[in-house]
Amino acid sequence: MKTGIRAIQETDLDALKKVLDSCGLFPSEYLEDMISDYLTNPESSDIWFAYVENEEVQSIAYCAPEKFTEGTFNLYAIGVYQHQQGKGIGRKKMAYLEHLLKEKGGRILIVETSGTADFELTREFYHKCQYTQEAVIRDFYEEGDDKVVFWKKL
Repeated sequence: MKTGIRAIQETDLDALKKVLDSCGLFPSEYLEDMISDYLTNPESSDIWFAYVENEEVQSIAYCAPEKFTEGTFNLYAIGVYQHQQGKGIGRKKMAYLEHLLKEKGGRILIVETSGTADFELTREFYHKCQYTQEAVIRDFYEEGDDKVVFWKKL
């Protein structure tokens, strides 16, 4: 595949770390621990996928079923190379994920992000993707950094 969305492969790890370093989603040194079950356990329910352009990884996303629920999933991470942001890659990935989850019997997708000014564009992105802001948990990440929870019925 030259361009499109596909499941992440172990050979993508170095490229994914570069994406993470570019977009600042989370420290890239966390990636190997976070993705290890997905890469080593064929029964893993984790969903990791990337957008690839001209065979080069441009983004990362991670979603998993919410424990103790029926058909509820949580999008834990979605990030795009900083120089590729604003080009529609994130929207394509959200549409891909929503379609995939519907096929798996998913009912709801939850997305959580920070309430700081640095994440204003992220929150606007979820609104544009038709997500409803459901909750704000004050001072969740640290003092003055709220968790903002978005919801969408699939």
